[in-house]
Amino acid sequence: MVGVIKEVLNGNHAHASQVGENEYVLHAGLITRVNHSCDPNCGIRVNETGAHDFVAIRNISINEEIVFDYAMRNYGVDYFPKQCMCGSKRCRGRITGWKDLPDEQKKEYEGLVAPYLLELAAKHSCEKV
Repeated sequence: MVGVIKEVLNGNHAHASQVGENEYVLHAGLITRVNHSCDPNCGIRVNETGAHDFVAIRNISINEEIVFDYAMRNYGVDYFPKQCMCGSKRCRGRITGWKDLPDEQKKEYEGLVAPYLLELAAKHSCEKV
């Protein structure tokens, strides 16, 4: 699924995609309809316009919902209910951003997340020192 930026936003909200440290956009088309899962079948690649393309992590069956982990695009997530309802066997119990993702899951997602998340993580780890 190819991402196209529809609108630049003033802040973060449930349908916003983070594209920089304090930059958020709304994508056009079906991207805003793709739900979260702690066991995603898609990942993120940032295209030449800065929008997010969704790429398959594995084969997706006919009638299987396309899902991704919201931590693949947002450094912090604080606008969803306290309990995740994805229903996967790998559910973390709540929807988190990249900063709160377990290290082993970050390794699994290598190459499938927005690159600015890695930059933000490095920046924030340097600030803690």
